[in-house]
Amino acid sequence: MYLYPKLLDSCSTLLFLRFHLAFEPQNIFTLNSKKYLPSIIFVVKRFIRSVISPTMGQAMKAWTFTYGGYPDALHQSGLPYDVGPLKPSEIRVQTKAASINPVDVQLMSYPLLPHLPNFVIPSHKGVGEDFSGIVEEAGVNSGFKPGDEVFGIGPFIPGGTLQEKIKIDTKASVVARKPTDWSWEQAAALPLVWLTARTTIAKVESYVKNGRVVILGGSSSCGMYAVYLAKQRGWTVMATCSGRNADFVRDMGASDIVDYTTTSVPERVKEFSPDAIIDFVGGTGCLGIAKRYVTVVGDKTDRLLPGGRYIYLWNPQMLLRAVLGRTGLRPSYTCVNLEFNYHFLEEVLSLPKDKIVIDSVFEFDQAKEAFDKLNTGRVRGKLIIRVAT
Repeated sequence: MYLYPKLLDSCSTLLFLRFHLAFEPQNIFTLNSKKYLPSIIFVVKRFIRSVISPTMGQAMKAWTFTYGGYPDALHQSGLPYDVGPLKPSEIRVQTKAASINPVDVQLMSYPLLPHLPNFVIPSHKGVGEDFSGIVEEAGVNSGFKPGDEVFGIGPFIPGGTLQEKIKIDTKASVVARKPTDWSWEQAAALPLVWLTARTTIAKVESYVKNGRVVILGGSSSCGMYAVYLAKQRGWTVMATCSGRNADFVRDMGASDIVDYTTTSVPERVKEFSPDAIIDFVGGTGCLGIAKRYVTVVGDKTDRLLPGGRYIYLWNPQMLLRAVLGRTGLRPSYTCVNLEFNYHFLEEVLSLPKDKIVIDSVFEFDQAKEAFDKLNTGRVRGKLIIRVAT
């Protein structure tokens, strides 16, 4: 399983080299050729790094994904340490903990991503976005220094916080100093879900005239913080969840609970007459009830399918719905991605510790078990991977 993707990557690299030499193949033997030498050096380095480096010398423990979709794509790998110089805005972090999210499973199953050649994106693509850890090295304009305890979120592609060391560009990521009274696991639990929840709140805020909001999926890892943030604004919150999670969601701030397993959700939502609906579940049952509808999952209900605004590309109904909402012909509708907003993350520093909800903590070698649990959809709070003690 490990050699197959590396063989494909090696072939991709060699094809790239062959393309550059296709019209004058004799130049591969003429190493003083100014025209082709840079390409040859580039490709040979790529080849060595992709095939030889991970298996030679000291390797860094990492969880990565390759081909075949989840769960077959997920592997524990040995990757070379990145010891190159940092850009002024970058930091190098020793990872202490990372959390996993449904988007990780979705990326593993994304049709195109695993098959891009190695010179475009590494064959062993990183897993995870959330992290907490200690800064080992810092660029002059990063805003941090060695020894700082930090937490944050990195880009989804190429990703990769589920590994011993990570390099983070603070311009393309959101990073903050970890409160001293938070554990590494608590810090790693928050960035993605908090930023997602905070983004949805920002998208409905101007529509909430009567202080009434519905949150579909109130016990989900993002929904619970949307409930909390809505309550902090003094809004009256109706939230959907199963009966077993009702007390939990009330404790996060909901005043009205709809048990979706026993009750018609659309009927109860209509009776509530909300100003806005925030959807972390998917489907179309509550469309058109409120003046504003914000979703992070769109119409889909399959956990393996990607969410966010990119769904517009292959769902013309959603796109039409959003356009008609903008023109005022239909209720306002939008499907959103989280905002990488430092000020949003900064707000989480005031979150009471008892509101940092962790379902389970797994050791590094147990990442597959953690993903298996995540994919059941029966998780309250976050699943954390302890990377280092």
